Amino acid sequence: MHLSIIIPAFNEELLIESCLQSISTSLAANYKPGFTSEVIVVDNNSTDNTAVLARQAGAQVVFEPINQIGRARNTGAVAATGDWLLFVDADSILNSGLLADILRLIEDGKSVGCGSTIQMQGLPWWADWTLKLWTSVSILFSWAAGALVVCRSDAFRDVGGFDQELYAADEVTLSQKLKKWGRQRGLQFVILTKHPLESSSRKVRLYSGREIAGQILRVILSPRRTLQDKKHLSVWYDGRR
Repeated sequence: MHLSIIIPAFNEELLIESCLQSISTSLAANYKPGFTSEVIVVDNNSTDNTAVLARQAGAQVVFEPINQIGRARNTGAVAATGDWLLFVDADSILNSGLLADILRLIEDGKSVGCGSTIQMQGLPWWADWTLKLWTSVSILFSWAAGALVVCRSDAFRDVGGFDQELYAADEVTLSQKLKKWGRQRGLQFVILTKHPLESSSRKVRLYSGREIAGQILRVILSPRRTLQDKKHLSVWYDGRR
C-alpha cells in the first residue's frame, strides 16, 4: 500500500508544523512492512513561510497559484503517486488512532473511501451545537467534512476530483460522486467515528457569531451563487489567520 497525504495550505505558517508533526507521528505509530507513504503540501499562493516550513519538515511542496481549496487539492492529487489519497487540512491534527482506522478500512477492501467526524476544542455553545448538527448530517448521508477526505486514487481520477466550479462544499459533491462510483463496484463510502479528527476552532475566534451565521445563511438561501464565487465566502477566503 502506498498512501499519499495531501495538505492544501494558504498562509498556514502558524499551524503547518503541528499538522506535519502529527502526520509523522501517526505514520510512525502505524508502520508495517509494505506500507509506504508520501506527504505533499500544496502551497496555495501563500505570502508567508508556509512552503519553507513544510520543506524543512520533509514534505514535498507543490505550488498552486489560484487561491481555491478544491483546485489546491486537485493539484496535490496530480503530484501524488499513491494508490490511496488522504486529504487533510493544514489546521488539523491527524491522530494515530484515526490513521489506524483508515488503514484498516483500506486493507479490508470493502470501501472506496471515507471521511471522519471532527472535534474542536473551546467552542461556544452555538458553534458546538452547529458542529453536532453537521456530525449528524455527515454520518446520515455519508458526506465527508473537508478537513479529511480519503479515497482510492483511481476512483478520484474517474469522478474528476474536486469540483473546481465550487469554492466551498466541494467535499460534499466529491462524497456523492465517490458513493456512486463505489456502489457500481460493490464498495461503500463511510464516515469514521471512533477517533475524530482534531481541527482548529480558529474561525470561531476570528469571526463573530453574526458573521458565521450570515455566511451559513447565504449558502442555504443561494447555494449555487454563493459557492461558485469566493467573494461571497469571506469566512473561507478573506485571509484572516
